[in-house]
Amino acid sequence: MKHPNNEPSFKDPVCGMEVSRLTAIDECDYQGKTYYFCAGSCRETFEAEPEKYVGHHRQHGLKLK
Repeated sequence: MKHPNNEPSFKDPVCGMEVSRLTAIDECDYQGKTYYFCAGSCRETFEAEPEKYVGHHRQHGLKLK
């Protein structure tokens, strides 16, 4: 996905969709980091069990494989 103004992209930690701060539908701060989401339902899923999604991240919203 191409982002205007060279905006950095992030992966939604729940579904893996690539979003930027400009294209994200929702965001959530958790333990001093901001996570970006493609939909409110992904944010709600994250907020219900954040440790399930942040335990393997090396940066905001990016999951290691």
